[in-house]
Amino acid sequence: MTLGITIPLGMSLPEHATVLPRLAESGYDEFWSSETAGFDAFTPLVHAAAVLPGARFGTAIAGVFQRGPALLAMSAAGLAEAAPGRFTLGVGAASPAIVERWNGIPYRRPVRRVRESVEFLRAALAGEKLPNGFRLERPPATPPPILVAALRPTMLRLAGSLGDGAILNWLSADDVATVVPYVHEGGPGKRVAARVFLCPTDEPDAVRAAAKRLITGYLTVPGYADFQRFLGRSERLEPMWRAWQAGDRRAAVQAVEDALVDELFVIGTPAECAAHVRRYVHNGVHVPVLAFVPLDPSRDTVTDAIAVAEHYQR
Repeated sequence: MTLGITIPLGMSLPEHATVLPRLAESGYDEFWSSETAGFDAFTPLVHAAAVLPGARFGTAIAGVFQRGPALLAMSAAGLAEAAPGRFTLGVGAASPAIVERWNGIPYRRPVRRVRESVEFLRAALAGEKLPNGFRLERPPATPPPILVAALRPTMLRLAGSLGDGAILNWLSADDVATVVPYVHEGGPGKRVAARVFLCPTDEPDAVRAAAKRLITGYLTVPGYADFQRFLGRSERLEPMWRAWQAGDRRAAVQAVEDALVDELFVIGTPAECAAHVRRYVHNGVHVPVLAFVPLDPSRDTVTDAIAVAEHYQR
């Protein structure tokens, strides 16, 4: 019953020194980072590794465009040394907004970039000398497995063939059965992690209204929009996309169905949330990585996270 959680949790890193042990005691085995506009993928995990000497850690994800492959290998090697045998390197292409607009780096041929990065990382973390002359001075004693963030078939197959598995995002529990077969085409033993957005609450209607704004912000990004089309949601999301393209943000939010929110977000009491997360596992996810989204200001995230973990283990 492996259970992961996304950190940090809306508090300073020093405050996590007392919170992380409580989360581990409640049932979280793995602690994963994200990388958008908060912290980078590695710093929170280095801090957590010093606090939790027995836990597992993972990046979901470290972008391959924002870093050169040698720097990415060095960062991964440092974390693999801090948590020997307990670190998973998750990499991915991120999005044009993050890569081009925020970092000023051309976003070209993402599949090729991910493939070449994984090949480089695999060799570098094994201590090999690369054709460009780079060799890690301190390769980890146990090279970390490499998971690839993937949405559609081409990247999912790459995750299963070249990587050790995939990291999924923005999909329902039922969608898992559609996606994971592409990963397993790469052979047995592939690991599948999925970021699952949770909003524990006693006021689901209010939370759904806030979640709709997040859905419009993400699912209008071309990559995520294409993913939803692949999953068969074109007809349901077309009104939202049309309103967004017309510049009517309010209409776009209103076009999102409540039923869609309940598919892409886990909403309800901690017990209901835990039961929903189990559906992801039943359908093929090995590591559900819970991402608590603070859409209900009356809730305490740590208290809810502990409650969800305790119900999940029952």
